[in-house]
Formats: sequence, structure tokens, C-alpha cells
Amino acid sequence: MEIADILSKVREEGRALLSYEEGKRVLEMWGIPVVPSRVATDGAGAREAARFLGFPVVMKVLSPDIVHKSDVGGVVTDLRTEEEAGRAFEIMMENAKERKPTARIQGVIVEKMLEGVEAIIGVTKESQFGHVLMFGMGGVLVELLKDTSFRLIPIEPGDAEDMMREVRGYVLLEGFRGRRADIESLKGLLLKISDLIIHYPEIAGIDLNPVIASPSGSIVADVRIQMDG
Repeated sequence: MEIADILSKVREEGRALLSYEEGKRVLEMWGIPVVPSRVATDGAGAREAARFLGFPVVMKVLSPDIVHKSDVGGVVTDLRTEEEAGRAFEIMMENAKERKPTARIQGVIVEKMLEGVEAIIGVTKESQFGHVLMFGMGGVLVELLKDTSFRLIPIEPGDAEDMMREVRGYVLLEGFRGRRADIESLKGLLLKISDLIIHYPEIAGIDLNPVIASPSGSIVADVRIQMDG
């Protein structure tokens, strides 16, 4: 199945939001690395997924109605045993139902836990300007810090580099207290997202948060893709 086939299927089903698996597949087909993961729908599945991926793992609630997973207790990190993974599944289900009772809960995403600097890359479609690309420091602090930069799509290599240098957190990418990122891989990721939108302008929004940037490269840890309504 090609990217165009995935987008057509979503539209035919009357949806605007791609599922996690669909979004992940789109990125992979476009040559963008994604953190190894599996979806689990019960405690046994969470334990099996964690064992398959290898510890430590991160677990995140999977729901099309929950954008900010941490706000509902929907993220647990550094799980190191099957028992911890199974228990975390139960706790996350309880938290999600209590704090977001109307949300459709599809299970959890179990991911290999990776170390690095967290960045965010996003795309929005503005009625006046068209598609806008965003870069910033990611994770749970992105909305608090608002340390972001923007460019109209398409971008050139120089634009990608300027976008990174404009954020205050660039010092973290260059190297701070033993943590640094492969800046060239981040630049390449920005360019690939720009090219993806050029080829598939029906995509209205992309949220890659976090992108884990380390000396060995940059890899997407969570993806949300939305089409024109």
C-alpha cells in the first residue's frame, strides 16, 4: 500500500485523522525513522510487546480523542519488567477513563525507550498562507516554553538550519551537559516533512512530538497526521 492509498482509504471512511499505525506507516514509507513500537489492547499484550521490544520501554495511551497524553496520566516511562508493563496498562486505562470519560480508548502504544534531546516538528495549514512548518523543543514543555520557529512550505536547506538556530533550545542540540543531537539529521527531517506536504497537499496537519535527537540520529517517537476536512 502506497501513501496515496492510505490517504484515500482515510478519506473514503469519512475520517480526517489517520490512526497511529497509518501515520507511522506514512512516515516510514517516506524514509523517516520511527521508534520501534507495538500496539497493545490488554495487559497481556502490553507485557508481550514490552518483552518483544526489549527493556526499558515507554507506554502511551492510544486514543484519537486524547492529544496531550500526559495530561490524563497517559504516559509511563522507564518500564523495566513485564510485570511493570502489565500494571502500567491497567493504571493508564483507569486514568484515561477517569479524566477523559468520553474518549475512545484503543489501547496503548508500547515503544522502545531511547535517550536524547526532545524536539517537535509540526505542520499546520493556514487559510491565508497555506502550509506552515514548525520546529521547536519538544516533550511535555512545548506549550509552556513556546520555543518555536516557523517557515512557509516549501523550505530549502538553509531555511531548515535557520529554523533550528532561531530557537533558544538550540544550545541543547549543539551539546549541553553531555547531551547533544545530530543536527544534520534534524535538518534532513525538516526537509523531508516539507517534501511530504508538497507531494501530498491534502495533509492539513502533522504533529511529531517528541522527535528524539541524539548523536546517532533523529527518530520520531509519536505521530499525529490529519487531512483536510
